Amino acid sequence: MKQYTDLVLDQERALYGIKNAEVRHCLFDGPADGESALKEAGSLHISDCDFHLRYPLWHVDHSTVESCRMNENCRAALWYNRDIRLLKCTLGGIKAVREGRGVQLEDCQINSSEFGWKCRDLSLNRCSLVSEYPFLDCQDVKINRLDMKAKYSFQYVKNLSIRHSVLDTKDAFWHSENVTVEDSIVKGEYLGWYSKNLTFINCKIIGTQPLCYAKNLVLKNCEMQDADLAFEYSEVQADVITDIVSVKNPQKGYIRAPHIGKIILDENRLPGSDCRILQQQPVAA
Repeated sequence: MKQYTDLVLDQERALYGIKNAEVRHCLFDGPADGESALKEAGSLHISDCDFHLRYPLWHVDHSTVESCRMNENCRAALWYNRDIRLLKCTLGGIKAVREGRGVQLEDCQINSSEFGWKCRDLSLNRCSLVSEYPFLDCQDVKINRLDMKAKYSFQYVKNLSIRHSVLDTKDAFWHSENVTVEDSIVKGEYLGWYSKNLTFINCKIIGTQPLCYAKNLVLKNCEMQDADLAFEYSEVQADVITDIVSVKNPQKGYIRAPHIGKIILDENRLPGSDCRILQQQPVAA
């Protein structure tokens, strides 16, 4: 295995196409401002490197990137990768990961707008993420112990599993399909609109107007906070263990909660709506 160690590289395509190599303690920066340092490479072990230039890891397959740092100038760092694993890395540039297959991130700190678009077979474990539009149009995603602060998250995502995570977001899970969220806190306005097969298990859901226009929506043993005008036009099976501020015009299924502050069934209710609303009123003192 060839080794590239203790180098400062700023040329265009500085290590283009290398295979079966170790890249260690290198700095990709300098006045030449070259792009695409490791494009079309494979079977690499990259460790303790600093990336300050654009597009360094495109079409890099069957590789491991460990304890590396990509600063805010390292935009679009990992695109079109196959079977690549990132361990204890910092990703700071916009559009850090896109169009990947078999991308794994573990113990990584990520600050990247438009992170993770159009990936397949993507996994994150024990990561933190600050983003704006993360995970757009991804499929087959597994997430465990993610601490995320974002805005428009998981739009058009399919086949997603999230466990033991804290998601501080806004319009999350819009148009998503086949999503399960377990043992997590999800804070977001207008959560889960237009979703199909969205399931929350043992979750705390915080925010206004959640879970509207949803089909086959399931909540099991969940808490809801600040949830007003919930479940509008949704097909839902909800077992909620806290009070709900208000429910508006649900379509089918049932909603069970200790108490619902206001139930709105008005002239805009869809024809044929028959959602059962079950509540146990608090006993007066």
